[in-house]
Amino acid sequence: MAWIVLVVSGVLEAVWATALGKAAGFSRLGPSIVFGVGLVLSMVGLAYAMRSLPTGTAYAVWVGIGAVLTVTYSMATGGESVTPLKVVFLLAIVGGVIGLKALH
Repeated sequence: MAWIVLVVSGVLEAVWATALGKAAGFSRLGPSIVFGVGLVLSMVGLAYAMRSLPTGTAYAVWVGIGAVLTVTYSMATGGESVTPLKVVFLLAIVGGVIGLKALH
């Protein structure tokens, strides 16, 4: 169960990171609310997962999921360019997250 919660929390990290970028310094209400709710839920989930998973592993997986999804979303919506090297490095992060899960 902790791994499922951790993955959902990683997805929520991408949600709040993206919303933070769209909140324009918290001057836009909708994205600011999404940021706040996403942040709280993501942290609660991370804290729950860390009750039974090692802190370093849980944090690295959470950050990896959030980072990859945030960059992928930005690439898909045209906010960031897609280059072969970026894709390779994103895949390296995914491989690291899978490796950490496999070792646990």
